[in-house]
Amino acid sequence: MGSAQLTGRVIFKGDPGYKEAIKNWNPYVNTFPQVFVFAQNACDVSNAIIWARENDVPLRVRSGRHALDKDFSVVKGGLVIDTSDMNKVHLDKKKGIATVQPGIRVGPLVKGLAQEGFMAVFGDSPTVGIGGITTGGGFGLVSRSIGVISDNLLALETVDAKGRILRADDSCNEDLFWASRGGGGGTFGYNTEYTFKVHRAPATATVFNIIWPWEQLETVFRAWQNLMPFVDERLGSYLEIFSKVNGLCQATGLFLGSRPELIQILEPLLSAGTPTEVVIETLFYPDCIDFLDPPEPPFADQNFKFSSSWANNLWPEEPIAVMKQFLEDAQGTESNFYFTNWRGAISRVPSDKTAFFWRNPLFYTEWNATWVDKSEEARSLASVERVRKLLKPYVVGSYVNVPDENIKNFGSAYWGANFERLRRVKAKYDPENVFNHPQSVPPSC
Repeated sequence: MGSAQLTGRVIFKGDPGYKEAIKNWNPYVNTFPQVFVFAQNACDVSNAIIWARENDVPLRVRSGRHALDKDFSVVKGGLVIDTSDMNKVHLDKKKGIATVQPGIRVGPLVKGLAQEGFMAVFGDSPTVGIGGITTGGGFGLVSRSIGVISDNLLALETVDAKGRILRADDSCNEDLFWASRGGGGGTFGYNTEYTFKVHRAPATATVFNIIWPWEQLETVFRAWQNLMPFVDERLGSYLEIFSKVNGLCQATGLFLGSRPELIQILEPLLSAGTPTEVVIETLFYPDCIDFLDPPEPPFADQNFKFSSSWANNLWPEEPIAVMKQFLEDAQGTESNFYFTNWRGAISRVPSDKTAFFWRNPLFYTEWNATWVDKSEEARSLASVERVRKLLKPYVVGSYVNVPDENIKNFGSAYWGANFERLRRVKAKYDPENVFNHPQSVPPSC
């Protein structure tokens, strides 16, 4: 045994609180680590890394418990550093800078900033941890206006594989800073603080939600894809089409402008099919966030398996048929296809400026299967993989924050031409590959 001691809130297997600690948002990823360290500061993270190395115990890090595939943020028999107790935020209004610990969840962070008159990128789930989403890029309804989350990162504090606390920004450990903006979590260092640029929010903005009969999904999808990648970049939208057993087909969005302007922009979508419900409302900005990100439970009651991709071109007949077939066959009520429009500010950043590579597609898509009983697992997993294979001719890449262990050539899928540079950064900061998970960047030889 080495001399290192675990500090922070330490929970070993069998301790009170262990049953609660093993729970993740997606029960499919749950496993039984040897010990959890709920870090209170960077020193606790450092001590845990040194302890794990001395005792030859595998390591993982998590912030919001939202990993979507197995063994990415938890590891059986290993040590999991959980940063959820580190959730402080400091806002410098004059400079428009927020200093954020990695354990805060996106919902409370974005809602708190909105109350203060500032805008930050948020996705469609308020319970995702800012720690993990930031490192993979992170995008949402305001990304076409202000970029992905990692584009707004100005600096970070991280703990390296030797337990040293480092700072990375444009003038210090610049290569590490480059890699940390899109290179994925748990690979280059375990991050303990982020400094973000935040943007003045408009006093009001306009939200919309349109629902159609499920049977009209092809008409709706075509109208959405023909419109949304090309609209005013103040408009972010996502389209969700759930399984036929669920029956929901809806488009949602946020426009940083007025209702009359938005109604004009949405005309091709509003006249597609026969919507059963249309909500278009101008609200105070904080109320827009509440409308778009209603509270959700921290743990799902079903298992999820995801995969993801981007489209460089509008989808012809074939991929639309693949989507419809998948949704007709899916048994799970939460199984769905999800799309969000791309371009705008995201595309104005060159692909090699940060590790986040996929800048120029028209739209992003992800699909998932859900199940409750173990007996449905194999079929659900196979259905997601089948779609991935069938869509290959029509899509590019995959999103590192929606990892899929079936992707063998994950380096080019997640990072395109940036992969080799990421490997060199990895070799410099973690040559022994102490920080690893099934799809972390391997060091270059």
